[in-house]
Amino acid sequence: MTMRVMISTIEGEFLIDVGHKETILEVKHKIEQLLGVPVAFQTLSIYGLELIDGLDMGDYPFVLEGTKIDLTIAPLQPPSQSDTMIQITIKTSSKKIHMEVDRTETVRSLKEKIHILDGIPIKRLMLHFSGIEMGEEFRSLSEYGICDQSEIIGFLKNTNRSITEPPSKRLSVLVQTSSCLLNSASIPLEIKDTSTVNELRKILLDGKVLPADDYFFIHKQRIMRDSFNLRWHGVENGDSLYVFKGTVSRGH
Repeated sequence: MTMRVMISTIEGEFLIDVGHKETILEVKHKIEQLLGVPVAFQTLSIYGLELIDGLDMGDYPFVLEGTKIDLTIAPLQPPSQSDTMIQITIKTSSKKIHMEVDRTETVRSLKEKIHILDGIPIKRLMLHFSGIEMGEEFRSLSEYGICDQSEIIGFLKNTNRSITEPPSKRLSVLVQTSSCLLNSASIPLEIKDTSTVNELRKILLDGKVLPADDYFFIHKQRIMRDSFNLRWHGVENGDSLYVFKGTVSRGH
């Protein structure tokens, strides 16, 4: 299923056909072919909410036929090395590793550095950032949205392909509702990081915090998936989760 959306830049607007199952990164590649602007210099957003490369168009329920998507283009001059060096934290089940990396280096290069520092086998290391698996090792860190002070979660695969994860822990989070829901309420909540988004929704409904209706949740500008837990989404103690009325549907 395809739809036509409007891409808006400071120089004008143009229409482009996209599919519900098309990733944001694939849309950026289309724009690169049309405008000649490299993917790494593009930022797509709607009402200030950045569209994330690893998600599909269908992950954003407010993207419909005729929707206007803002395209911001970064300066095209090559940045100096000092501009691309950032500080990040790698969090595994046993420790936190702080390191300085270049945003232009690849995921594979980062895994090699982690292996040197901590001895974790590269083939068993899985990296996640804000709930998105950094599974394409040839892509740069910047393509996954990695910036200064980012925290990347590392999971260790067992030989039977299962994943070794740390024990569950309780989180204190703040559930923020939009102006059309409960007059922009801020709701403190204690919940395990192994709880799924569906379980979070049930807690809020059972406690009559939210009326019986359909809602989706956003964490750090990413739509949360119902069947995945808070740890998978990268939710940390003290984080805010935003609630919006509606459903997330995927095109067929």
